[in-house]
Amino acid sequence: MILKRANIFKNGGFEKCDFEIRNSVFDNVAGLDGIGVFLNDLSKMNNLYIFPGFIDVHVHLREPGFFYKESIKTGTSASARGGYTTVCAMPNLNPVPDTLENLNIERKIIKKDAVINVIPYGAVTMGENGEVLSEMEKMKDYVIGFSDDGKGVQSAEIMEQAMLTAKKCGKIISAHCEDNSLLNGGYIHKGKYAEINGHRGISSESEYLPIKRDLELVRKTGCKYHVCHISCKESVELLRNAKKEGLDVSCETAPHYLLLDDMCLKDEGRFKMNPPIRDISDKEALIEGILDGTVDMIATDHAPHGFDEKNRGLEKSLMGISGIETAFPLMYTNFVKTGIFPLDFLIKLMYENPKKRFNIAQSDDCFTVFDLDKEYKINSENFLSKGKATPFDGDNVFGECVLTAANGKTAWIKGADRLRGADK
Repeated sequence: MILKRANIFKNGGFEKCDFEIRNSVFDNVAGLDGIGVFLNDLSKMNNLYIFPGFIDVHVHLREPGFFYKESIKTGTSASARGGYTTVCAMPNLNPVPDTLENLNIERKIIKKDAVINVIPYGAVTMGENGEVLSEMEKMKDYVIGFSDDGKGVQSAEIMEQAMLTAKKCGKIISAHCEDNSLLNGGYIHKGKYAEINGHRGISSESEYLPIKRDLELVRKTGCKYHVCHISCKESVELLRNAKKEGLDVSCETAPHYLLLDDMCLKDEGRFKMNPPIRDISDKEALIEGILDGTVDMIATDHAPHGFDEKNRGLEKSLMGISGIETAFPLMYTNFVKTGIFPLDFLIKLMYENPKKRFNIAQSDDCFTVFDLDKEYKINSENFLSKGKATPFDGDNVFGECVLTAANGKTAWIKGADRLRGADK
């Protein structure tokens, strides 16, 4: 198949030319109803954009242990629909991948069910309990890095040991920075909305003080260090200064922290995540951090939950939203189409920067095709993910993924939502 006069991302920019897709890419979907009609329509579409498959270094695929929330199959199918061809899976699972034996349970499911590339994290500590280091050296050849995501490592001594071991292993520490002693039972940002509506708030100090502590440890150990899902202005400033100092640090933020502030909240579980959506000044600082390079990449922190777990209001719902299927259209609509930054810069945030920072090898036959002229309304009921909670339900966006190929096979194709058993 040849896509005529497509816009192809090459060497950091776009080139308008014909793009050939080998027929073998479609072999695994040849028997699907209506596939021939769609492929014929696809070949006639104009002004399509072809990007390298996006990379997300922070997703929760929930398997093994929490199949009712998500599975490797549904999570990777949802990722492909969002244009992703490589995701890095966090270790808050059951069993936790804290030993090579436990890690291999996850790897076996990935090999069997994943429709895109999945690289797991190993836990920093046994059971993510923050007390004893995991079998980091035994797992190092099979993981992207180490994280206790979902929990902050409370002990500076344990974190220092982890950094030294990670450095020895040649791996990165991806830190969920949260000081439990400062949470005080909070569940949304300690700000205007919480005060007006009588909710218990989570202070920004609970995030940026652990970052400050860890940066001191990075100075001491020389560890390669990455901060997950930063959400407040103080975190941005700490990391900006650390980079100026020359420390080997990086960070990510998620679309919801760039698009929402706490006065956008409703008393619904789909607005609850960790860290919480914060003040408008924090949102503005994060955008500034994106523009000046302090914030290296977009990661979704895709964190699906069961229906009942997200429908108990702000106080009692579990923390986490589904974001892998909406990340690109939200960022494209709100930042590229509005002229805040160009499309090639967005591709750097969603592909080039995570690839380089995490040293991810992704082949050229991992790509995604988008119709950027397509406008539609986000409808969570149509998600391939089992998790349907998103604060962006009903928002109008531009940019529809029509095809994602991973490793020479179709991972997602418009009109085949249940590709490869994506509903299982």
